[in-house]
Amino acid sequence: MEFKDLEIFQLVAQKGTITEAAKALSYVQSNITSRIHKLETELNTPLFNRHNRGMSLTPEGKKLLVYCEKILTLTNEMKRVVQSGEDPSGKLEIGSVETVIKLPNILSTYTKKYKNVDLSLLTGVTDQLQQDVLNHRLDGAFVTETDVHPDLVSHDVFQEELVLISDMKATSLEQLIQEPFLCFSKGCGYRARLEAWYKNQNITPQKVMEFGTLETILSSVAVGLGITFVPRSAVSHLEKRGLIQCHTLPEQYSKIKTVFIRRSDAYLTTTIEKFIETIEQTKDETTEPLSFISN
Repeated sequence: MEFKDLEIFQLVAQKGTITEAAKALSYVQSNITSRIHKLETELNTPLFNRHNRGMSLTPEGKKLLVYCEKILTLTNEMKRVVQSGEDPSGKLEIGSVETVIKLPNILSTYTKKYKNVDLSLLTGVTDQLQQDVLNHRLDGAFVTETDVHPDLVSHDVFQEELVLISDMKATSLEQLIQEPFLCFSKGCGYRARLEAWYKNQNITPQKVMEFGTLETILSSVAVGLGITFVPRSAVSHLEKRGLIQCHTLPEQYSKIKTVFIRRSDAYLTTTIEKFIETIEQTKDETTEPLSFISN
């Protein structure tokens, strides 16, 4: 059994078809098919169910996938450890929630200083990003602080205040709670905070509308579509321009901390170590938010 066979098996499991896996690897389909057959022969068990829509894992295939992901993760980590030197290099895959106002400064400072690092960024909600780090899909992520999983360590980035924001027409809290709640998908730390406040106040939102980007949410609030709950630092510029109003909620719901998480058992390569150092160096820097809404 070769590592390449496991990589091909994992990719076919992810893509669901030989065709898509072959495209991703720039292989001919017959090569992929023969490697899968070879693996099934070696293990003396079928790993995929073949059907008109593609391929799905058999129970035995699902078991193999678990071990396959562990083996390939350890293999990649081994390569990084062996190749790690004083000068950071290689791939660094980072995740982040959308409202980390210091993120552009952190990324800019890091990439300018360490030009041999191939850094990529994935945005998402806290729960999904945490799972991506736990499952080795990301090297680390900026998330809203929650109960830290025992397999993770966290590094403080900054603490800030969440505010309820509305357009300029709403004048009271009673009016606000009748408005649609605009938010990210389930798993967002800000959404969870406001839902906890709703629950404590015995309020049922009239309507919940999910959006994919912060820009869309803020633009929608400004034109009166509904309300949302976001860090004050992300909207202070809009408040100054008279585009939105900020409304405060009790501290137990509004005070929130952003942290950078990584797996506790992952080898601390120079690449990730220097990234954490960069976070520490930019903690006290003042950052102005970018404006997403035009006049």
